[in-house]
Amino acid sequence: MWLKPEEVLLKNALKLWVTQKSSCYFILQRRRGHGGGGGRLTGRLVGALDAVLDSSARVAPFRILLQVPGSQVYFPIACGATLEEITQHWDWLEQNLLHTLSVFDNKEDVASFVKGKVKALIAEETSSRLAEQEEEPEKFREALVKFGARFNFPEAEKLITYYSCCCWKGRVPRQGWLYLSINHLCFYSFFLGKEFKLVVPWVDIQKLEKTSSIFLTATIRITTHNKERDFSMFLNLEEVFKIMEQLADVALRRLLDNEGFDLDPDLQEPSQITKRHLEARAQNEFFRAFFRLPRPEKLHTVMDCALWTPFSRCHTVGRMFTSDSYICFASKEDGCCNVILPLREVVSIEKMEDTSLLPNPIIISIRSKMAFQFIELKDRDDLVESLLIRLKQVHANHPVHYSTLQDDDMMSHVFHSTSMCSGHKFRDLEMMSSQNSEEGEEQQSLQQHPLAPKAVLEQLGSQSPDVQMSREQIKLSLWNEHFMEYGRTVCMFRTEKIRKLVAMGIPESLRGRLWLLFSDAVTDLTSHPGYYGNLVEESMGKCCLVTEEIERDLHRSLPEHPAFQNETGIAALRRVLTAYAHRNPKIGYCQSMNILTSVLLLYAKEEEAFWLLVAVCERMLPDYFNHRVIGAQVDQSVFEELVKEHLPELAEHLNDPSALASISLSWFLTLFLSIMPLESAVNIVDCFFYDGIKAIFQLGLAVLDACAKDLCSSRDDGQALMVLSRFLDHIKNEDSPGFPVGSHHTFFSDDQEPYLVTNIADLIRDSYEKYGDQSVEQIERMRYRHRIRVLQGHEDTTKQNVLRVVYPEVSFLLEDLEELYDLFKREYMMSCYWEQSRPMASRHDPSRPYAEQYRIDTRQFAQLFHLVSPWTCGTHTEILAERTFRLLDNNMDHLIEFRAFVSCLDTMYNGEMNEKIKLLYRLHIPPALTENDRDSQSPLKNPLLSTSRPLVLGRSNGDTTDYQKQLKQMIKDLAKGKSETETELPQMSQREFIQFCKTLYSMFREDPEENNLYQAIATVTTLLLQIGEVGHRGSSSGSCSQDSGEEPQASPSLEQDSVFADTDPGTASQDAQAFPEEAEGDWTVSLEHILASLLTEQSLVNFFEKPLDIKSKLGNAKINQYSLKTFEMSSPSHPEIKQDSSLLRQVCHNKARITKQVSWVVSP
Repeated sequence: MWLKPEEVLLKNALKLWVTQKSSCYFILQRRRGHGGGGGRLTGRLVGALDAVLDSSARVAPFRILLQVPGSQVYFPIACGATLEEITQHWDWLEQNLLHTLSVFDNKEDVASFVKGKVKALIAEETSSRLAEQEEEPEKFREALVKFGARFNFPEAEKLITYYSCCCWKGRVPRQGWLYLSINHLCFYSFFLGKEFKLVVPWVDIQKLEKTSSIFLTATIRITTHNKERDFSMFLNLEEVFKIMEQLADVALRRLLDNEGFDLDPDLQEPSQITKRHLEARAQNEFFRAFFRLPRPEKLHTVMDCALWTPFSRCHTVGRMFTSDSYICFASKEDGCCNVILPLREVVSIEKMEDTSLLPNPIIISIRSKMAFQFIELKDRDDLVESLLIRLKQVHANHPVHYSTLQDDDMMSHVFHSTSMCSGHKFRDLEMMSSQNSEEGEEQQSLQQHPLAPKAVLEQLGSQSPDVQMSREQIKLSLWNEHFMEYGRTVCMFRTEKIRKLVAMGIPESLRGRLWLLFSDAVTDLTSHPGYYGNLVEESMGKCCLVTEEIERDLHRSLPEHPAFQNETGIAALRRVLTAYAHRNPKIGYCQSMNILTSVLLLYAKEEEAFWLLVAVCERMLPDYFNHRVIGAQVDQSVFEELVKEHLPELAEHLNDPSALASISLSWFLTLFLSIMPLESAVNIVDCFFYDGIKAIFQLGLAVLDACAKDLCSSRDDGQALMVLSRFLDHIKNEDSPGFPVGSHHTFFSDDQEPYLVTNIADLIRDSYEKYGDQSVEQIERMRYRHRIRVLQGHEDTTKQNVLRVVYPEVSFLLEDLEELYDLFKREYMMSCYWEQSRPMASRHDPSRPYAEQYRIDTRQFAQLFHLVSPWTCGTHTEILAERTFRLLDNNMDHLIEFRAFVSCLDTMYNGEMNEKIKLLYRLHIPPALTENDRDSQSPLKNPLLSTSRPLVLGRSNGDTTDYQKQLKQMIKDLAKGKSETETELPQMSQREFIQFCKTLYSMFREDPEENNLYQAIATVTTLLLQIGEVGHRGSSSGSCSQDSGEEPQASPSLEQDSVFADTDPGTASQDAQAFPEEAEGDWTVSLEHILASLLTEQSLVNFFEKPLDIKSKLGNAKINQYSLKTFEMSSPSHPEIKQDSSLLRQVCHNKARITKQVSWVVSP
């Protein structure tokens, strides 16, 4: 165990210890009298002393000391009761710490570093032991408090676990604590007087890997967009890496891949996720992948046991897995024996008498007169009780009845939906469709040609040569012998022997039935009687985009095969594809499903083919057939890693990963059916249904291995594609009795020279021998890592497409535009982190156009407006942000996209003066300014100024300035320069104008020219108020003349300058006093009036035309974005933006000040 370092002075001490190992900094010692055969007097005395001492005073016989060269002071850092225990500590020091110490120049720093590291290890060991004893140990509570204090996240940011480690900066390690929360990876260090903080959102991580370097043998490397971070010196690196993989996978799938994540409801609520929950999820996903069970299936218990295997006449050691609807067994020796027992097949579960030879046994009997004996089960009583409860539920939900019929080729089950029960005989049953001909007229269309494609295949098979038929009979005989010994139902013993039979090729007469058994589609088939017929009836005749796509691809599905050269086969294919699209609209229909389904129809009845398609799309190839084919891309990325591992020379030659992906992606999507002769490809499908995706990985490696020499000599990707196409097209099946059907790539093989033919059985055998060592657990772990890469690749594509569209429309530099996009996306993500009640419309939707995938609401926009807008108006900023959002929200869905956000910012930063004034003008008229605007209620009910005042203003030096002629000329110039296509904006009322002036006054705060700007805006405001009043008086006079019966006059144009006409001041004053509210309502000024008035003051022109740099804003925004969000989340007025923003700005100011003293990094 690790010890708290305390000084020990060894000079002049008794020689009670013997040094066993030593290095420049560490010494491993053994106490005399313990081991080593020490028979001298000193050793005997020390041994006797240790023996008579009380146990609490005894000294451990082994220890490790920290020594500082040149010093007489030593520090015990570890002790052990055995040599093996102390050796583990010594090895850890050598592998993780010894190489690191060389980077320190000061010996005192070495001692401080090692002591700090050992203390951290002691704390971690203590917390681990406490975690085993109780749910929330005190140490975890302390860590939770420190996590909150150090990073100041909202309470919704749940800490999952924490570890002691080092974060490397170049060659310098920083000893500290790694905190793994639900949304972030955080690191905190305080070493040698310097504080360091690192925050990395999981959604920013692009790569997560274990690496090694010169200094360290094991390191976890975190790669973001532009940085790499290395973490090392973990007590248990493998555990940390697994938790990181899980958290990154959950975060990315929850936030970036909503298509497939909806199927995992337990993780939709982040506050419910714990470390134990993550470990259970990993085990559950391994369980479903290993046995290829439905995704909703939930694992309940896993326990060690032994199963009686009659073929080996002994008990096979392994583990039992129990879930909602299954009991499964897997031997500890990979591939030795696996069993899948659907509870639907189970008749009884009974406890046997406990004996010394059969400890804690139970017997599970199934309907085919087989029984499975399990022994050495811990907690047997609880296990049997829970299994019986679930067995009763399954039988109540899906009652079945078995009848007995004889079949010449194979004997198996036949299921009928009924509540009755009858006797049955083992091996005297035939499996057939769950629906019979008496189920009504509603399924007549389905049963019109239920076996048409299959019948064509069998007819052609009967015309094959006698030699091929004899081989088929031999294989059939081998399978029948296997059924006699290992079972013939879904509950059969699955051993290495059956894998070899599958690799040889399943006989044509058994292929469809064994596909149903291996994939367990037979359980779905029998559990849902009539389901397919109802789907067909509901879906046929409906026309939509999916059905149009299906119709286009129907005649492209195995067009060379006679079964699909007539309407019978085409109609069956149409029904299956349309029914599945109706069942699963999230997937609908994807290309390559037609090829797969057509092959399924050749070997299975129509309803069986439908359930096989369900098993493939929803269980065996998860996330393959959706909008972005994420699953296929993930497995393609895994395949690239396997190529680098097993075929390094070829991987080096094919240095462009996209080249390999373009070649091999169809291998995964169509299971080689589209690029290989059909009679050969179906053998691969046999292996796929038995071994899952592992079969496709290893066969792909075997294909590349067979072509490696030619591929390495190829000059370009085109030639490499030609090499692979020729090889795949010349793979033959010598045992096939069926009709030879070529691949879709036969046009590549029109060369005249003969090409070597490869037998598919040999290729499959090589794939198992050379590359069959990949386990399901390894593949699942690799999928975790590569899903991160694939999802981030899609995010990069989205970003690049958005920037490509937006960049030509704005004047920002590309790097500034990228940072704005990152801020926009991070603001969206932060709300997803901590606000669980967000509307579904605002969720990330990958199926939307690129520019609309991320959209923010008014609160998020207000935060970004605070951070990056140059128009900061003090307490008025929030109001201006709300108005800006309303202006940009054209479709009134309360969400805006990045394009609208950055276009508005571009006007503020890079627009000309008239564009900026126009934007400000639009922010103070509807729809931006509403009647319910919280700052728009003007207390003024009378005209602000008397209309008798002329457009002549006094100066402070006594001079006067007449603006009338100057304004008239400016308005004429503005009217001439106005675009014909530009929509004329409505005029501004007095209430709106007051708000406009208020915004201008607020914008000038803290400006160096603040006093001059205030004087200038006062002058302009006075001018505009007089202009509005004069215009109001002119319009009032016109209305009076119309009311008296005179001929109405046309409204004056800008060129007529009606606002500058002479009027009777007495009349206007009387009108205003008589009708104050009408006067205020008719008071208006136009955009041209405002712009012309502003142009008269040079200080205002300078203010709006001065260049603005966004870089400083972006730099501060990176630091303050999290602080602003945290403050908002902790604010008591959480549903609304806080009114008093001075405190909010003070938080940002303090944060910026603190960051000068503390190294705070938000990645990327």
